[in-house]
Amino acid sequence: MTIRIVCAGKLKEQYFTDAVADYRKRLSRFASVDIQEVQDEKIPDNASEAEERIAVDREGDRLLSRIQPSDYVIALAIGGHVYSSEQFADYILSLQNRGKSTIVFVIGGSMGLSSAVMKRADASLSLSAMTFPHRLARVLILEQTYRAFKILSNEPYHK
Repeated sequence: MTIRIVCAGKLKEQYFTDAVADYRKRLSRFASVDIQEVQDEKIPDNASEAEERIAVDREGDRLLSRIQPSDYVIALAIGGHVYSSEQFADYILSLQNRGKSTIVFVIGGSMGLSSAVMKRADASLSLSAMTFPHRLARVLILEQTYRAFKILSNEPYHK
């Protein structure tokens, strides 16, 4: 199985970079892991709704350019499905059993995902009812995917 994370923006903080590298290495035992970053849009704090929508659409086009027709796409979004870790593991297993060989998690920038990305997504996922920085979402989805594989393998890690 291939796990791909397609995200807007680059990680700048060393602590996020280190955490991503750690979970990427751990997860590589179970799946191929690919992280693709696209340029995020810079907009002023006082941008109009129209300017924000244009910026989100531009990011969305770049994100979509990294998605293949055969990919199973999960958009990380407010209002997405919320799973427990065990439920998420079962969900991953169900995707494997349905022959999905590539799962793509799409993480937008600070303004979220475009309607075109949401339309392309096969599912949407919320990591929590809380709001997190989009850069932290990379760490969280890698950790939870690693945890899911550990649960499915009946290996210690999940408590």
